[in-house]
Amino acid sequence: MRSSLHRLRPVWVGDPVPGPGATPGAGGPAPVQLALDEIGTPLSEVTFVVVDLETTGGTPAECGITEIGAVKVRGGEVLGEFQTLVDPGGPVPPFIQVLTGITSSMLVGAPPVEEVLPSFLEFARGSVLVAHNAPFDVGFLRAAAARTGHPWPGYRVVDTVRLARRVVTRDEAPNHKLGTLAALFGARVTPNHRALEDARATVDVLHALLGRLGPLGVTHLEDLATATDPVPQEVRRKRTLADGLPDAPGVYLFRGPNEEVLYVGTSTTSLRTRVRSYFTSSEKRGRIQEMVRIAERVDPVVCATPLEARVRELRLIAEHSPRYNRRSRFPERMPWVRLTSEPYPRLSVVREVRDEPGAAYIGPFGSQSSAQLALEALHESFPVRQCTRRLPLVATPGTSACALADMGRCGAPCVGGQDATGYAAVTDRVRSAMLGDPAPVVGAHAERIDALVAQQRYEEAATVRDRLGAFLRGAARAQRVGPVARCAEVVAARRSDDGGWEIVLVRHGRLAATARVDRATDPRPTIATLRATAEHVPAPVPPAAAAHPEEADLVLDWLERPGVRIVDVVGVWALPVRTALGDVEPAAAIAAHAAAVAGHDVASAEVALRPSADGTTPVDLARAVADAPGVMPRTA
Repeated sequence: MRSSLHRLRPVWVGDPVPGPGATPGAGGPAPVQLALDEIGTPLSEVTFVVVDLETTGGTPAECGITEIGAVKVRGGEVLGEFQTLVDPGGPVPPFIQVLTGITSSMLVGAPPVEEVLPSFLEFARGSVLVAHNAPFDVGFLRAAAARTGHPWPGYRVVDTVRLARRVVTRDEAPNHKLGTLAALFGARVTPNHRALEDARATVDVLHALLGRLGPLGVTHLEDLATATDPVPQEVRRKRTLADGLPDAPGVYLFRGPNEEVLYVGTSTTSLRTRVRSYFTSSEKRGRIQEMVRIAERVDPVVCATPLEARVRELRLIAEHSPRYNRRSRFPERMPWVRLTSEPYPRLSVVREVRDEPGAAYIGPFGSQSSAQLALEALHESFPVRQCTRRLPLVATPGTSACALADMGRCGAPCVGGQDATGYAAVTDRVRSAMLGDPAPVVGAHAERIDALVAQQRYEEAATVRDRLGAFLRGAARAQRVGPVARCAEVVAARRSDDGGWEIVLVRHGRLAATARVDRATDPRPTIATLRATAEHVPAPVPPAAAAHPEEADLVLDWLERPGVRIVDVVGVWALPVRTALGDVEPAAAIAAHAAAVAGHDVASAEVALRPSADGTTPVDLARAVADAPGVMPRTA
């Protein structure tokens, strides 16, 4: 019996990345027979209709078609020809008569385009249109279809002029006119400005151009779409690296001459299509073009879901630190702002979250400078000490206070100006702002910005704004990630486009397993299998998750998407009403704070998503969603 389970692939951080065609346990790559849909359509199997028109002028809006000639070819063999004169609905200008030999008297009794066009569209059905200066010929055909009410089929179009500019140099030919190219390539027919003869000559020119493009890697129909792009030959020849890649979501690794990983990327739709784009003019990044010149192989890692593809990309970048990747390479270097655990706590920027009773953290931040701005925002808002030494419970005789004490920005516990109880009241407010309601920080910065703007000190006001923004973003990130990091397990599911289910299992903020099932399959057995086989994830020290910070963000983005259904939660996932998550942009946060101060803030019912930092009683998310309509039944 055929299983309807498409894929059941837990995410393991240490999975080896196989090369193309690798066989488990074998000493080298095994031969691979590529399917047609894996490599595209060879040019020898493409049906081309080479068309040429004669007209009464150069603009479709004002001029008409006088003759249509077309040749259908495939694999070098002529399959058929189409030729007819067309009544343009008016006289042929004298200079056109001299150029083409088609006179007005010759067109008397010829069928109008309304009668001719359906026959041509049927002749060309399912083919690729080819023309010399294709915008001219195709433009007239499209205009005729629009005037006569015939839908344009949307043919793929190949312009032999553009192909010739790509492979025929000025040393070979002074120009790229049809007559010049026909003579250069020894065409069997000499163009004479009659539609069928010119179409026959264009057939020979097309075959000669395709012969020159073959060594450049243009061997399939899909390659023709970018054959005229200004791509260096050494880059275009690397297109073969994409051959055989699967048409599925996943991660790809460009490897260099010594098997080193040069670059890691991801595709949430098709690995083959994404990798092919690196060999076209759409790739503008100089460093990536340099990487492609060095690369010798592309290794694919097919993933069950787009989320797994994005997560695997982050993990592989962190593991290999590829020199051509610029982001996510060193997650361990991302800084945090910590409120220390000591008799007289202080603020500091650290690289690690430690299990210290009484300590509080926000972050991680993208840079040291952002973390420093957030720290300065807290110092601006609270009279917490800024000295770096550890203070004893009882001040040492003879110690002098710093200038901050004289300015009223520190209670001077170093000289006994503030005892442990009084100082603890200050640090409790700091901790509450870091882990819960940021209103005191927002209010202090709003007042400071108003004062600076009133004095027209706009640059200083911008600096204060940046401090507030850095604090809000760091606090929001910690408050968002911390709750899911505390949950031993979260199981969720989302309907896929084909009506099946994408199933995700998260442990302490880390993607531990994922799978897809089709619409005819009960997902509950798959969920049970995932829970039994998923990666074991040790509990981290919140608010840090047991994963790359960006991975935790990706997981939460997925969990918060519309249509995601929570299946089960092991632990508590809750938050108080007021957190830094509401408004992370300074302007919006200041406006919301002003409204609250003015009495316009309406407290909403608490939503159980994250744990409270101010004593608010959280609600178990699993219990909250179990009664919601349409939620998948629990598996445990």
